[in-house]
Amino acid sequence: MALSDMTLAELLKEQQRLVDAALDRLTPPEEVRPHTIHKAMRYSLFAGGKRIRPVLCLQAAAAVSGRDPEAVPGAVVPRAVVPGAMDAGCALEMIHTYSLIHDDLPALDNDDYRRGKLTSHKVFGEAMAILAGDSLFTRAIQVLTRIEGLDAAARLALVDELSFASGTVDGMIGGQVTDIESERKPPTAELLHEIHAAKTGALLRASVRMGAICGGATPEQMDCISRYGEHIGMAFQIVDDILDVEESSAALGKTAGKDEAQGKITFPAVYGLERSREMAAEQCRLAHAALEIFGDAALRLHEIAEMIVYRKS
Repeated sequence: MALSDMTLAELLKEQQRLVDAALDRLTPPEEVRPHTIHKAMRYSLFAGGKRIRPVLCLQAAAAVSGRDPEAVPGAVVPRAVVPGAMDAGCALEMIHTYSLIHDDLPALDNDDYRRGKLTSHKVFGEAMAILAGDSLFTRAIQVLTRIEGLDAAARLALVDELSFASGTVDGMIGGQVTDIESERKPPTAELLHEIHAAKTGALLRASVRMGAICGGATPEQMDCISRYGEHIGMAFQIVDDILDVEESSAALGKTAGKDEAQGKITFPAVYGLERSREMAAEQCRLAHAALEIFGDAALRLHEIAEMIVYRKS
């Protein structure tokens, strides 16, 4: 079955399989010394994530280039038709996984479970968990510098995009710092948006921008795909905050209710649940509007926006 004939659920399952195969190819096996660090890296990397960031990267590359990110027939390890998109997506997943390992540490969110499994520091200890996160970050950059089929300028653009989205100025780490320093402070809309545009939104925005780089986006296409990424990033965090209130730990695969317990600034805390739902739907509408330039080539990106807003975990 061609990817274009699949339902979104079927497509996500297939692309998750392809991403997992690529991640396995790009990550040192446990047999390579030092064994423990590679075991710890792979433990969290293959703990059952949705792979939404790599899928967004692949689908953005497809929308920009007009080509399906379909598996190459007969390939031992399937690769994306759009050069570099699969490896760029894997680098994104490595960064995302590193951030989760560090977020769960006692010094930060202090969580025992992630995706229904014990967190890295509960299995390997805090020191090895810290190093596993560090190792995934450095591996991600190495993966981008070694991508085949892209020129040096495109590879450099990918490294710049991912490092910026992961960093301190309007990036993931900066958002995390603001989040930590804002605990127990009065929740305000300005502070809330500052935290989550960086902490969650930056890496989701980078996911589609990196796919667009691989696909050879024009400046106009890059602007549109960037706006899409910003809107789904905000929608993703709004829904995350809602689910933390409404769903059980079993459904979420992590401890529910921790945001309120830790005094974190969340969308329900600032706006209430009903208004938060309305805001998520509005972000979805804006994400759809940003994709108009791509026509039918962006069908999957439209579907993913809907999935993000109406998911239950």
